Amino acid sequence: MSQVRTVKCPQCGAPVPWVPESRYRPFCSERCKQIDLGAWASESYRMPASAPGDPGEGDDAPGPRQND
Repeated sequence: MSQVRTVKCPQCGAPVPWVPESRYRPFCSERCKQIDLGAWASESYRMPASAPGDPGEGDDAPGPRQND
């Protein structure tokens, strides 16, 4: 018999069995799913802006020097 894999609910950390019967996976419940959806809708989750020195920062970014 194989053991069922479990994951942590991304919202509350509760263990969630990774099986088709887990209706809200990876969330443990509809409540946690709705909380996460609300956070996305209110733009609480954001991608970080590029930090100084990151590649692709523009013309001011340090790079290889060309010889004159």
